[in-house]
Amino acid sequence: MKTSHLAGLTAVLLLLLLAGPAEPKGRKGGTDYVKDARFALEEIEKACGHFFRAKDIDWKKVSAEILKEAKKVKTDQDHLVLLCRIVGKLEDGHASVRPLTEKAKAVKWPFAKTVRQSGPGMFWCRVGKRIYVKNCWSAAEDCAIKPGMEVVKVDGLPAMKWLDGKIAEMREFGGYSTDEQAFYAACHWGLAADRGTGTSYELKKIDGKRKKVTVTRRKAPTTPVGPAIFPEGLSQEGRQHYGKLPSGFGYIHLRDCPGSLPAQIDKMLGEIGHVPGLILDCRANGGGGFDHDAVLGQFVPKGHEMPRAKAYKIKSHGENPYGGPIVVIVDAGCRSAGETMSGMFKEDGRGYMIGESHTAGMSSSKKTIPLPSGMFAMYVSVRSNKARFNGGRGIEGVGVIPHEIVPYDPKDLAKGVDTQIRRAEELLKDFPQGKVPYRPKKYGWKK
Repeated sequence: MKTSHLAGLTAVLLLLLLAGPAEPKGRKGGTDYVKDARFALEEIEKACGHFFRAKDIDWKKVSAEILKEAKKVKTDQDHLVLLCRIVGKLEDGHASVRPLTEKAKAVKWPFAKTVRQSGPGMFWCRVGKRIYVKNCWSAAEDCAIKPGMEVVKVDGLPAMKWLDGKIAEMREFGGYSTDEQAFYAACHWGLAADRGTGTSYELKKIDGKRKKVTVTRRKAPTTPVGPAIFPEGLSQEGRQHYGKLPSGFGYIHLRDCPGSLPAQIDKMLGEIGHVPGLILDCRANGGGGFDHDAVLGQFVPKGHEMPRAKAYKIKSHGENPYGGPIVVIVDAGCRSAGETMSGMFKEDGRGYMIGESHTAGMSSSKKTIPLPSGMFAMYVSVRSNKARFNGGRGIEGVGVIPHEIVPYDPKDLAKGVDTQIRRAEELLKDFPQGKVPYRPKKYGWKK
């Protein structure tokens, strides 16, 4: 080899040494994106792998897809998107990506909406294989859309096919613990879009006649608040509503589960007074944090204790405890602490539960997993709450399963009647005592 060639090679080697090691694929600005992704996948499997079989998740396949994409990541923004895709694969309603540094907080979500979002002024429900308008207001009401109408097509697509596409879109970057939760979300939040945008609908009226209309969104809420139709004349305590129905039965709608819930329930029960039966409506309960024993104790008469599962007894709590028959109403909008609260009445044998579906199935203990780069952390469910529920399966990925599934009746909705409240009243008139272990008479209860 000639001396000039040796000198040239020496110079190249010297330059390489001075430049330092080449950056690996997926690394820019000191952040090793591939390393973050691999760490997240491995640690999530260690912490959450026991959920994968129940949720039918092929984590090996997920990992291969994510790592392939991680090698293409070149920016912090792309990295955030990829981590959110991992969240979507987890089927975990609580899972999220959390920024740990100011730099991470400054990373903008590329799909952020530029116009304020709004709903069309209606929510939907499923009855069999068909979709119906559950309730409506605002722009939808102005377009003569009414509860009980069947939604046949949306922007030219069959309603169910449109919803399937919406669910897939929402699941790409967001976790839903059960199919019921994902479907419920699509029928409520999934109807939202930028204000001023229009969507065409083909609907079928109760009499069978078809109606085509385009609804242009204006200011309208996208978050469900509870029953399809609220009973009239209710009072309010915090976010809860309560009162007596014309039938004489008591009614309480619990919108959330704050720490003050036992005191709120005590006040509501005191004002409702003695009633022959009580409806505890937990639809769209968004959860919170509260004393479980104190809440259940509000439904054990003074001077008594009620057996709870196999562990211990629940003592009476509060000044106005109620000891009579209870029917609990739930839906897939009842989530997190709302599920543990409503589920106690069924699992501990205190009440009879009905609903259009299981609850959301997103009630768990969580863990934060910081990633090696130090920018982001994965927040994931690691253990189901109320492991004794559902024969030892817990709530996460399952939900609380009603004694009786009660779909909405489109004819009821068209008449302004909430099917599930109607059914609850029927049950209180002829209570299914054989399916509820609690015996009011044992506790001195008199109608």
